[in-house]
Amino acid sequence: MNTRLTILLSFLLATGPNVFGQQAHEQDLSSLVATAKRAQSDRAFEAAADAYKKAVQLRPDLPMLWANLGLMQEATGDDSSAIQSFRKANRLDPSLYVPNLFLGIAYTHIHRSPEAIPFLIKAESLNHHDALAPLSLGRAYVSDKKFAVAESAFRRTLAIDDQNSSAWFALGLTAMNVVESRGWKLSDEAADSPWAKSLLAEALQKQSRVHEAISQQQAVLAADPHFPCAYAQLGFSYLAQQQNAAAMKAFHDESPDCSLASLGLARQYLEQGDATTALDLLTKLWVRDEGFLSSYAILLTQGLAAEPTSALSLALHQRSSLGDLDASLYAVLAALPGETPAVGFASSTGANPSPMHRGGQQTRAGVPSAEADAGDGRYGPCAADFADDMDRYGDRELLLLARCAYMTGNYNRSVTASDLVLNRAPKDPEALYWSVKANEGLAFLALGRFEELKPNSERTHLLLGDMYRESQRDQQAVTEYQAAAALAPQDPAPLFGLASVYNQDSNIDEALATAKTALAMNSNDPDLNILVGRIFVTQHKWTEAEDYLNRAQGAKSQMLPHLHFLMGQIYENTGRTKEAIRELHLALAGDEDGSAYYQLAQIYKKLGNKAAAQDALAHVKDVKEKQHERALIVVQDLGDTAQNDTQ
Repeated sequence: MNTRLTILLSFLLATGPNVFGQQAHEQDLSSLVATAKRAQSDRAFEAAADAYKKAVQLRPDLPMLWANLGLMQEATGDDSSAIQSFRKANRLDPSLYVPNLFLGIAYTHIHRSPEAIPFLIKAESLNHHDALAPLSLGRAYVSDKKFAVAESAFRRTLAIDDQNSSAWFALGLTAMNVVESRGWKLSDEAADSPWAKSLLAEALQKQSRVHEAISQQQAVLAADPHFPCAYAQLGFSYLAQQQNAAAMKAFHDESPDCSLASLGLARQYLEQGDATTALDLLTKLWVRDEGFLSSYAILLTQGLAAEPTSALSLALHQRSSLGDLDASLYAVLAALPGETPAVGFASSTGANPSPMHRGGQQTRAGVPSAEADAGDGRYGPCAADFADDMDRYGDRELLLLARCAYMTGNYNRSVTASDLVLNRAPKDPEALYWSVKANEGLAFLALGRFEELKPNSERTHLLLGDMYRESQRDQQAVTEYQAAAALAPQDPAPLFGLASVYNQDSNIDEALATAKTALAMNSNDPDLNILVGRIFVTQHKWTEAEDYLNRAQGAKSQMLPHLHFLMGQIYENTGRTKEAIRELHLALAGDEDGSAYYQLAQIYKKLGNKAAAQDALAHVKDVKEKQHERALIVVQDLGDTAQNDTQ
């Protein structure tokens, strides 16, 4: 039995007979209620439901009887009957918390989230102290794909109960969805803005496409020479290419208000073997803004050779033993790992307080002081200059707060500020930019907190595996998926992840073997069947591919375009041209790299339909340009082929 029902049953079991009115003292009703309560205590929920059904026949005017009946029906999985019972309780007394809450939960269970949301909003308004109401509301919003408001609900949940591992996990995943949706929106609405170009540069950097990242960072500076920390980010890209002179120039060209440039200089001193000067710089940064250095210190050792890393450790030990180093700074620097963080430039060493409890601190000096603090690179004080009541501020002030809060690692506050701007101006590119970056940081912290609360859980390893796979860190992904598979040997999900990594790494035999092992656990899993079908398509084994893909017709909507594309390839190569054209047209809705348009162009070319072929190839070019803007993987040589075909 899940936790939420256990909590509410405890409340209901403690409810005395008086809640049922004076008539509850009648023997039959009293006996039925006592029987139901005993069954509830024994978790015999069907028996309890039977007793409550008889009780409501005797007293259909008592809302708590209907509520208890609904709870028992919900516990047995009978959501439809539970909804009817809760609705009767709600009609009798709309102010009752339990019927509103569980009506929302039941509607969410049966995928009717738009109907669930009003009841859950009412439930939260009736009880501000139960974390289950905002948690359930967040889940309903996720089901309705309203990720930003879902995220807000999960943050309210954690303000009530910061030990709720389910809420941390849900917050992390929802923040990732916000990153994706708003990142796409920024690239669609303002592709030529420096904000979109900067996100693209960061995406390329994460994919280790450093040359392309440098080009984009230079484009950011061409569009706006004063873009926040653009020179500093360019400097770190030069460091990754071991272009130390260019990196040094970029760091020195940066505005004084960007502490990231000082961090870059400290990194260069480390690489030059001067750990003492590096540590002096880091100490000054710590005095200026502890939150900033806590969030960005990972950049000091990311990809750093063993010798300078050891020199930093020695310098830390010497300063600490002399009592000449702040203990918190020592803790941050001594805990630095040697590998790339899972997300973004900003990470977290765990030194910062929980993102759920980091509102503005200290005194509220006001916007002028915030601007002055930001100009000095004092992001923490800048964020603290703003009041918690953010509705009073205009968009310009909120964007300053979003930047300062993000730079000091206060992702929760940055999200709130950028959301307020987006509520007024949904297409504002700067607000979208800070929202994407802050949500990325918040997702990282939330999932890290979930891992602390649920260490070594299958779900944690599975999630980390997915994150590593998406960032093409294949070996780390394999390690996480194998750990998840060991914890849940009968769950096909880790094996699907493993097979996907093997396929991504061109280890086809291992990918097929792993996917087939997973299919033995669930032969109708659409994702697994699509994966195996895709592998057979690449091997030109059309009959085998078609067999597996025919089992994937229940695939999620986002996978259907890819399924149609694979079927189009099969039909084209087995002489079913009409069917191939139909499937490829169905695939166009999800054609992110121009492949479906290109395949159609080839078919039309063979059929002698030159106009249709040229039209499809024109779409290939358009899609390819969009794809490059969004930092997606470009189909190799597709552009050259298309160009040749149109001549």
